[in-house]
Amino acid sequence: MALSLHDRWLTLAGITPESIRLGDELVARWAEPHRRYHTLDHLARVLDGVDEFGGHADDVAAVRYAAWFHDAVYDGGEASADNEELSAQLAETELPALNVPDERVAEVARLVRLTKGHAVADGDKNGAVLCDADLAILGSDAAAYNAYTEAIRQEYAEVPDDLFRPGRAAVLRGLLELPNLFRTPVAVRRYEARARANLTAEIAELEK
Repeated sequence: MALSLHDRWLTLAGITPESIRLGDELVARWAEPHRRYHTLDHLARVLDGVDEFGGHADDVAAVRYAAWFHDAVYDGGEASADNEELSAQLAETELPALNVPDERVAEVARLVRLTKGHAVADGDKNGAVLCDADLAILGSDAAAYNAYTEAIRQEYAEVPDDLFRPGRAAVLRGLLELPNLFRTPVAVRRYEARARANLTAEIAELEK
């Protein structure tokens, strides 16, 4: 039987009053009503990806913590530019109380910040696992990809089309310009080609 998100958190963080409090807070953040894509379902999918690709990581526990925190602070629209930084700062504030070593806290915060552009350096195995898990939706089938793009648009509902469409296209072009969208061998095989096709098709639709 699949573990609940609460159980997955406690397996990672241990069962203490502080870890229970923080786990409840994180779940509540991911369940905020304004979210449409960056939801508990997205968190679960990213954690599943970390499980799938985690054998590639140097510190899979740090990657799992980063998955929990990577969009813990999430605002859509113009405020979204600060999401990753504020999420990283939240990890830096909260994790020491769980007796997470300073070195791992720093790595978690670095990984969270990395999800802003997903530009993974050669040899960054932890970053590869987290970013591959975060971007796996890009390599999904047509129905899942369309649902993803619709949810993203809903999160930016306040932004008019004449601003959203070129802005979204620019983000997608930035991803396509990465040497590789995916870095772990499993993710490359499963998602790279289809993700590039999905992004190219979405850009064409946005620029009609």
